[in-house]
Formats: sequence, structure tokens, C-alpha cells
Amino acid sequence: MTVGPAIHTVRSAPQSGSSYGDGGIEDDIQIQAEQIRRERKRKAEVEALTQTVSKRQGPPSTKEDDNQPLVGNLIGEDHVNYVLMYNMLTGIRIAVSRCQAKIKRPLTDDDFISRHKYSFDIVGNELTPSAKYDFKFKDYAPWVFRELREECFQLDPADYLLSLTVKYILSELGSPGKSGSFFYFSRDYRFIIKTIRHSEHKFLLSVLKEYYAHVKSNPHTLLSRFYGLHRVKLPRGRKIHFVIMNNLFPPHKDIHETFDLKGSTVGREYPEEMAQKNPRAVLKDLNWINRGKTLELGPEKRALFTEQLRRDSELLRTINVMDYSLLVGIHHMRRGNKENVRSNTLKVFSPTVPSIRRKSTVKGGRSPEAMAMRRAMRESDPKRFGSETLQLPEEDTGDRQQFIFYQDEGGLQATDEANRPMDTLYYLGIIDILTPYKSLKKVEHFWKGLSADRHKISPVPPDEYADRFFNFMKVIIRGGGDPTRFKPE
Repeated sequence: MTVGPAIHTVRSAPQSGSSYGDGGIEDDIQIQAEQIRRERKRKAEVEALTQTVSKRQGPPSTKEDDNQPLVGNLIGEDHVNYVLMYNMLTGIRIAVSRCQAKIKRPLTDDDFISRHKYSFDIVGNELTPSAKYDFKFKDYAPWVFRELREECFQLDPADYLLSLTVKYILSELGSPGKSGSFFYFSRDYRFIIKTIRHSEHKFLLSVLKEYYAHVKSNPHTLLSRFYGLHRVKLPRGRKIHFVIMNNLFPPHKDIHETFDLKGSTVGREYPEEMAQKNPRAVLKDLNWINRGKTLELGPEKRALFTEQLRRDSELLRTINVMDYSLLVGIHHMRRGNKENVRSNTLKVFSPTVPSIRRKSTVKGGRSPEAMAMRRAMRESDPKRFGSETLQLPEEDTGDRQQFIFYQDEGGLQATDEANRPMDTLYYLGIIDILTPYKSLKKVEHFWKGLSADRHKISPVPPDEYADRFFNFMKVIIRGGGDPTRFKPE
């Protein structure tokens, strides 16, 4: 089966003597646009009728359920980020398909700095299919990320592509940190699409060799798993860089408590009165200490976890980064999913995927057909979706069970001192690993150190940060000692 876009025969344009000139093209497109509007209106009426019937009879079972996103509510094209979502989806689909279609080969040094560029417009060209919007897409180090996905993280290529290019889930929750990034999730909740700053993008490329080597020799790493690095550029717009990563949290389990732990305790507390009202709040180091929390790991899992933490923190020390944290999601098995924590804050984007069709076009997309098509689309009504609630999965897909820290229902189950299972599941990973210790962080270290203990503030040099991070994580495990010694005096 061909993975890349298919090439279709395109009808040749009318000759210059034909009465079907520029005006004819525009008139014809306007007629087609009117037909599209009527068809959309008819479908909306049918959908409204179907929803009315569904409320009376219950949801019907159809083959289309396989294409439904697993979590959330549908949002149509009128959403502010719809165009960006559509461009991300289209670019990923074409770029990943192109790379996957080629025969595997050993990586070279050039693969770590390679960049593949794609230009999309409303008509299409010999390299890319027609798209709904004009934009440019860049795929960074595609061969390296393909190797990471398939060999290191053991992702099925077809499954990865399908997950990322059918639906997107928009999380209304921001990043646990202060980066200002926003997240999208794949339709099956397995992958995160996260926007990053240009400086983070450049840094990831600069340390990609070290990251690749570390993951290759540490398949059970707790570090964020990067599956792709891309960029979208809109016409006369800013460039948006984003990465595709693993989602630590499972689609089939509610996360009852979430902690972002750095080993720093100055200013690292979420107000408890606000936490009581917000079950999805991301709590911090002082919340963990004051609540008397402990990672309940028996001797076997404790040894494996601390050793992997040591290896990962050593890499982060080597590449001169700091400000990373251990994200801890806790699922209490006795509470289960009865509170529906997941469905309360998630919504879904459902961009229409463009048909894979290539057409020759005038350079720059300035042909009469392209301009007329854009005008017709601006005047057409956007498709709107209903707000139906979708069914949440209740079972683990089992696709990560070969990795130690994801082997129990996609996470790590608590154990007692005899290594017997307990009724808590932990979802653990080291996140925000793209902040190098440079001038800005050095100034922040000096400034915050004037009013607080400079060894307990968040911005400290990488060597000190790695030591403090590792020591704090050892202390919060059962039998590790007293974590209150990390509290500010």
C-alpha cells in the first residue's frame, strides 16, 4: 500500500480561445460554493434531526465510531485555532508519509541537521496536495525522529499517522509550567502536540544527538519522548514551532491528583483553598510535602526508578539544562473513573482532512482559479458540529507495557515492601527539558537569590539543579527520609 500522497490525472485547462475564461472560472467556483453551502445546510438539518431522535432512542452504533475522538466535545471551524490545527494536521500527514514511504537506512550526521520544506496552497502543486489554506510547513530531522519512533519507542508507523491525522483534542488546561505553551492531544489521547518557543526549538536540535544516544541506551527513560519537530508558517504570519510528544496520562483512567515537582520549594505552592475547588489543578513541591505524600514503591520498583532518575538527570546535567520537573499523576483505583475528571475540561477539534490530490499551479498561488477559490471559501459558511459527549475508554491499549514505568495500566502501580501491588497507580515522567542555563536564567538566579535562599529557588546552575532534583526525588519515595528539610526556612 502506498503511504505517500497519490498522483491523480488532472484535466487540462481550457485553451485561450475558449469562452471559459477567467470570469467563467470564478462563476463556476461561485456556483460550486453555493452548492456546498446548500449541502452543508442540508447536512446540518439532518444532524439536528438525528440528534433529536438520538435523545429519544439513545446513541446509535455505527462504523463511524472508529473515527470519533475518544474524549471531549466537538468544535467546528469557527474556533479561533482551527486554521492552525488544520495546517498542523495537513503538514504532519504529508511530511511523515513521505519519510515513511522511503526504505530504512542507517542514520548519518547530516540527518540530525536536515530540514524538509513543504508549501501548501489552495490549488496544490506537483509536490503537495491542495489544501484549504495557504501555509508553509517544515519538518526537522525526519529520519532521526522516525528512528526514535520506530526503534526506540516502538511505535507502529501507520498507527502513529492515523492517531495524529484524524481528530485533535484541545485541552483547556495550560502547561504546568510558565512557558505559555498550549497543548493539543491526538484523537486517542496518546500523543501531545505542544507549541514551543523558537529558542527551545533551536536547543532541541542542538542536543538531538545526545538525546538520541541516551534514549538508544536507556529505552526505559523517564524523559519526555519526542516523536517529531515541526514548524508552521502562515502567510504574513509568525512562525509556530511545535513538537509531538508522548502523553504521560492515560485515556482510560481519571487522574485524581497531579504534581509538578522540581526539588525547589521557594514559591512552589498552589493555594490549597483553590485546589479544593479545582480537581485538575497542578500542585507543586510544598503541596506534596505539606500533604505528607509519598511515592509508595517497594524495593524492586524503588531501585529501578531511582537508577533511571539518576541516569536521566546526568544527561540533563551534561547538556546544561535546568528548570525541568517530575510530573506525577495519581490514580486511586478505589475511586476509579466515577467522577469523570477527564471529560469535564476537554474539547475536540475536527478539521476536515484534504483529499490527496496534486495539481500544477502558477508559482505563488496567484492563478485566477486560486484567487477565485479563496474568495468563494471566505464567503462560504463554516461547518458547525454538535456538542455531543463522546464515550471514554475504560481499558488500557497495552501499547506501552514493554517499558518498565508504563507496564501497569500504562503507568507504575504502587507496591508494598514485599513488592505486592497496592491500590494506587502512578504516571511519571520528566518534562520541560528544553531550558538551558544561559544569561536570562543566570540573572533570574541572582535576582531571586537576593530575597530567598539561593539554593532552594528554582533557577540554579545545572550541576546543583541535577543534584537537588535527584536528592528530592529519592526523599519523596517511601523510606527515603524527611522531605521537610527541603522547605525554606
